[in-house]
Amino acid sequence: MFPLATGQPFGALPVMPVQAMTQQATRHARRVYVGGLPPTANEQSVATFFSHVMAAIGGNTAGPGDAVVNVYINHEKKFAFVEMRSVEEASNAMAVDGIIFEGAPVKVRRPSDYNPSLAATLGPSQPNPSLNLAAVGLTPGSAGGLEGPDRIFVGGLPYYFTEAQIRELLESFGPLRGFDLVKDRETGNSKGYAFCVYQDLSVTDIACAALNGIKMGDKTLTVRRANQGATQPKPEQESILQHAQQQIALQRLILQPQGVPTNVVCLTQALNVDDLRDDEEYEDIVEDMRQEGGKYGALVNVVIPRPNPSGEAAPGVGKVFLEYLDVEGSKKAQGAMNGRKFGGNQVIAVFYPENKFAQGEYDG
Repeated sequence: MFPLATGQPFGALPVMPVQAMTQQATRHARRVYVGGLPPTANEQSVATFFSHVMAAIGGNTAGPGDAVVNVYINHEKKFAFVEMRSVEEASNAMAVDGIIFEGAPVKVRRPSDYNPSLAATLGPSQPNPSLNLAAVGLTPGSAGGLEGPDRIFVGGLPYYFTEAQIRELLESFGPLRGFDLVKDRETGNSKGYAFCVYQDLSVTDIACAALNGIKMGDKTLTVRRANQGATQPKPEQESILQHAQQQIALQRLILQPQGVPTNVVCLTQALNVDDLRDDEEYEDIVEDMRQEGGKYGALVNVVIPRPNPSGEAAPGVGKVFLEYLDVEGSKKAQGAMNGRKFGGNQVIAVFYPENKFAQGEYDG
């Protein structure tokens, strides 16, 4: 025989505490669905992240402490249910849909068991309009300014990429209807990810397929539709994809860090080889390069290899070598000339080993 609590009649069912009953009744309205989680996510990392985000945006309404009380993750399908302390806090969490978690945008939705009519009696069903979304990079006009199924997330961008460089890379596929590089609100520095939408929506999947996974400097790009997984381009789009990938190869060279500075800058893609065959044109080109290169520092030498009279390929043909008196001049020249256009050609400027240049080795 088990002792009965004092005053409890024989045969009575145990009474569930009022607080537990309330929690169970409000649970559907206190949970949010979080989709698109990266494989590295776990219960603790998700709980810590969303508790921090809720505090940062001013979404905590149930007093001090963490807003998240429980997390369940389905690793196979990459989603989680995040349970908040209150109905109001769950509604506030809906405002951070699209937030970047571990380098990827995640979807924040109501769970399938959410009962709108019942939830309306339990607390606010919409986020508080005064939430400070800018504190987590969701300012209107940045990540939140581009909506719709064709919005593309571009992550893994090196921090030194400028807005113009990123746009040029993306525009290999066609003009953009919208573009937002997400920046730190206080410093104005890039946060390493952006969103864009193309004018021609049919190239959306082509851009994602071509750009996703390519190396840029010390980073690897993650490029996909912001609201869903990657989709492969259709067969009829393959020719566009191939052309765009050629453009990307050029852009990657332009955007890569250009090695250890030396006194010698090598320009590639700057010349049409046929122009080097004529003596007068060749002299004009040398003089033009001498004047342009002299804008950035004291030039010691300008070397532009020419084709052999026999027509055979010669080392370094098509390149321009600018030797400066010091590294300060070469650094200014490399920074100013890399990515610029000369005669319709987009130039790639890199530092060249001084020992190779001194020995006349121009094919490096």
